[in-house]
Amino acid sequence: MPTPRSLAAIVLAATLVSLTAGPPQPTTTTTDATLPLLIGRGKAPAAALLTRELTAPLPSTAGPRGQRTPVDPQQPHRARRARPTTPVADTPRPKPPRATTAVPKPVTRPRVHFAHAARTGPAPTRADHFRVGSITKTFIATVVLQLAAEHRLSLSDPVERHLPGLVRGPGADGRRLTLRALLTHTSGLADFTAVTQGTTPVTPAQAARTALARPASPKGRWAYSNTNYVLLGMVIERVTGHTYATEAERRVLGPLRLTGTSFPGARTTLPSPHGRAYTSHGEDVTRLDPRVAGAAGEVISTLADLNRFYASLLTGRLLPAPFLREMLNTRTAHGRYGMGLYPHKLPCGTTVWGHNGHIAGSYVRTAATRDGRRVLTFRVNTDKLADPGLETALLAAEFCPRASERPSR
Repeated sequence: MPTPRSLAAIVLAATLVSLTAGPPQPTTTTTDATLPLLIGRGKAPAAALLTRELTAPLPSTAGPRGQRTPVDPQQPHRARRARPTTPVADTPRPKPPRATTAVPKPVTRPRVHFAHAARTGPAPTRADHFRVGSITKTFIATVVLQLAAEHRLSLSDPVERHLPGLVRGPGADGRRLTLRALLTHTSGLADFTAVTQGTTPVTPAQAARTALARPASPKGRWAYSNTNYVLLGMVIERVTGHTYATEAERRVLGPLRLTGTSFPGARTTLPSPHGRAYTSHGEDVTRLDPRVAGAAGEVISTLADLNRFYASLLTGRLLPAPFLREMLNTRTAHGRYGMGLYPHKLPCGTTVWGHNGHIAGSYVRTAATRDGRRVLTFRVNTDKLADPGLETALLAAEFCPRASERPSR
């Protein structure tokens, strides 16, 4: 096992991917110049930069073919599909229909840059699989909003309607909490990972019980909690009769051809190819039970898949326009968070949208312009960057206009 002294020799792969549309970018960019800082100040011995220019727009789709006309996400609905009467854990899981919406691959021109320092293990590659942590929440939120668009549930539904009797604890009552509160992290529910430290595998019910044993925060106040998205995973299962993984595969992964993305369940290994993953103390955690996070953070993906997913989402190919607007509306969370996405205002005034993901041995960040025309993903194969300010520096280098691009006065 590596020691803290030998951590500098571990591969802490940091990879930055940018998906752009519009005029070609210069061969050398400030993003390229910023990348080596991940090695120096960020203590990452290996880094890579991959840029792709999108040369053709893609048509809009909004979920699997055959879904109903979208409803207003602000209004409750009356027509609902009958829910199973069996408990969530015993809900039958019939084989879901095959996805019918196939999305063509965009035409792209890749540009690759690498920066290396001392390392052990294989160098990072574009095809590597890695754990994305809380970026999983964007996938879960997308499925919930698709179900709302199909009249299968309403964002105003109380949690109790779908998970009867489950959410009861100090300051928490599922009869008074809505699905919207779960999606926006304004439920006040405690974070179960504050107890498990993201190292103990738990079932969704165990995660809920762990959180409900702790006092809740005041309802309506924004407080990030992984418990919210574990509960949303349970809601998806209750409403559809399928696991959240099955629904995400049918609705998102299949139509977008995200062949490098998966919900591993209890599988502790990463698909090939992959590198190694280390904690900030140098412990190898490449093998990890994804049930430490569940619906809040279990997904495994690749750089290209994450860029394709966020570009497709923000260009309207996964959600009807009213529900995409709802996803990006931060009023409920007081400007902090939408639904599975959050805004980040850069020093130059540009606002990007996306999510980060933190899980043992992996830190990932995806950010995009509001229209989805430019998307960036970077990752390191350790828990965090030694200098957290590098994240904003990388985003600003990619998304803030450079002096040569500003209009002359």
